[in-house]
Parts: sequence; structure tokens; C-alpha cells
Amino acid sequence: MLQNIIEIIILSAIQGISEFLPVSSSAHLILVSTLYEFKSSSLLIDISLHLGSLIAIIYFFRNELFDARKNKRLLSLIILGSIPLIIVGYVFYRTEIIYHLRNIEIIAWATLVFAIVLYISDKSRFDKKISSNLNFQSIIFIGIFQIFSLVPGVSRAGITITAARILKFNRVDSSKISFLLSIPALIGASFLSFADILEQTIEFNYLIIIAIISSFIFSFLTVKFFLIYINRFSMNAFVIYRIIIALILFSLIY
Repeated sequence: MLQNIIEIIILSAIQGISEFLPVSSSAHLILVSTLYEFKSSSLLIDISLHLGSLIAIIYFFRNELFDARKNKRLLSLIILGSIPLIIVGYVFYRTEIIYHLRNIEIIAWATLVFAIVLYISDKSRFDKKISSNLNFQSIIFIGIFQIFSLVPGVSRAGITITAARILKFNRVDSSKISFLLSIPALIGASFLSFADILEQTIEFNYLIIIAIISSFIFSFLTVKFFLIYINRFSMNAFVIYRIIIALILFSLIY
């Protein structure tokens, strides 16, 4: 029992922290689950972890999301920008391409290559803002880039921040765009996983509640403190971290 709770908290920390940082949550979850063979890891737990993150991001941006009259244009753009990922993600899921991408070699190369891309995009000082510069063309551009996040190791947060930085949005607003785009992405991922769950025997237990609550806490704190951090510092720390992870993986593979 205690071991199961510890495993859930570790998985929740990985999900909640890495989901919103440019380091790839899917890569971390796959690697940790594989290396340590967590007994508590399951499809239902995975859904619960994503649900906790989803509730956290909705709660954090509740003013932007629930003031539809004031933010109708922003909400429409976020939905529009999510369409490319939803379409390609569904195709990858139905054709099972998504499962063939889940290997350590792909994760290692994606972690390294897109760390370099993130570094390059973050080098200059830009000042475009969501309120005045986010439009149809820019959100489609970011949405297309988001498709790369289907490859474990790329990082959905990392690639959307990279795309926004390429379009000259400042770091804080680039991160906010990434966070808002995570809502449809998390809903889509949970929906596809839930479709698989319907084909299995569902056993609801206390670990589900722990997974949702702990994932919510880690996700909320990550978003809050990341926005504070990124207002002062560059993405270099995350780039270095990704390069280190990639080198460790390369040493294991080759």
C-alpha cells in the first residue's frame, strides 16, 4: 500500500512538473516507468494524472477561460490552434504509429535536437504579446509545430514555446500560449485513453484520487513558479538539462 502511494506521488510529480516545462512529460513517464517498473502504473492512472494537470491549468487560467465575453477571441484561437494536433494525433493513434515512436533512441535524439532548437529560438529579446499580436496566422503556425510533440522527447510545452518565440512573442506570453494550448491537448489525450479504458474492466480505487490530487498540486505549482522564473531568466537551464538527459540516454544506447 505505502509503495503504491509513493509510486503514484512520483508519477504525479513527473507528470505535473514535466507537462508544463519544456522537457517532455511523455519521455519522463515512459523512461521512469520502464526503468523502475512501477506496479501502480496503468492506463487508468495515466488518465488520472492527465486529469489532475487538466484541472490545474483550467483553475489557474479560470479568469481567461470563464470570462468568455471578454476573451472570446482568445478562446477561439486556442481551439483553432489545437486542431492540427488533434487530427494528426488521432491518425497516429488509430494507425498505432504513436506506439512505434515510444523507444529510448527516438526519445534521446528528440530531446537533444529540440533542445538546440529551443535554445536558438530563445536567444533574442522579443516583445510581442498575446493581447495585441496573437492572430489566425500565428496560432496556426504554433499549432502545426505542436504536432511534433507527438514524438516522445520533443516536449509539447517546449515546441509550442519555441514556435511562439520564433514568432517574436516574449517569454511569458509564449509560455501562456503553451499553457492554454495544453488544455485541448490534455482533453484529447484523456479522451483517447478513456476510449481504451472502456474495453477493460475498470477498478476504481483510492490510488485514482491520490493521482488526481497530487498531479493537480504539482501541475498548479509548476505553472505558477515557471511564469515567475521565465519572467527573469532564459530557457538555458532547460536546454542544459535536456542535453544532459540526452547524453545519459546515448551512453545507455550506444
